[in-house]
This record gives sequence, structure tokens and C-alpha cells, in this order.
Amino acid sequence: MNKILVLHGPNLNRLGRREIDVYGKLTLEEIDQALTEKSSELGVSIECFQSNHEGSLIDRIHDANGKYQGILINPAAFSHYSYAIRDALAGTGLPMVEIHLSNIYSREPFRHISIISAVVDGVISGFGLEGYLLGLEALVKIIEKR
Repeated sequence: MNKILVLHGPNLNRLGRREIDVYGKLTLEEIDQALTEKSSELGVSIECFQSNHEGSLIDRIHDANGKYQGILINPAAFSHYSYAIRDALAGTGLPMVEIHLSNIYSREPFRHISIISAVVDGVISGFGLEGYLLGLEALVKIIEKR
């Protein structure tokens, strides 16, 4: 059975309590539950991890080879400036999909650029929970094609 690592970046542990007009009312736990249910339907297993610390996310990415067949990542604010996460992701050689709850292109100008996007197979932005589910589905298809 293919196993996928789901990574959530900084402040996503505050979902449902912060900027509800931007991110919605769903909590991270509810998103992880929906992803777990979707993964069962798709015949894969997932492991979800959230951190507000860049190094903790990088450590999980470094440990991904040999454990996982793909990575689904919402790097959150790290999207815009973490070359360290970008390089860690690029070094895995694994299929990856980047997702964002909000439409980063309709927000502040600094959010319009993701340095992570250049090293992933695809990006889904602006569809809330549906983006996570679409991202997981797309990642499974990418893994199956490889």
C-alpha cells in the first residue's frame, strides 16, 4: 500500500480560530480526518504532521525517502521564503503536490510567489478543504503513473 506524507506548515494548527473569512471554520483536525477518509477510498495510507518550525518540517522531509511514495504539502507562509524547505523537497525525488486553502494569487502581493512550486508536480490553491482532497487524489494518480 502506498503511503503519503501530509505536511502542514506554520499557523495551520490555528485553523478554525484565525482569519475565518480567509481560511474558513474547519479545524486542522477536521481536515486531517477528511484526508484520512479520502485516503481509504483511494487505497493509500497517510501520515499527517503539522509544525510551526521550519527545521521540524525539513526533518520529516529528509526522512520521507523509503517511507513514503509521495508528499502532500501546505507550506503556508514558508511557501514564500523557505529555500531550505524547497531544497529539502527537491532532494527527495518523490512526487509532490503543494496546496493552499486560500487563493494566494488574490491576496497580498508577497503571497503571489511560491518558491516551493518550482519543485513540485502541481499546485492547488483557493479551494479550501476541497483543495486538500483534490491534491491527494492527484498525488495518488501521479504515484500510480510512475
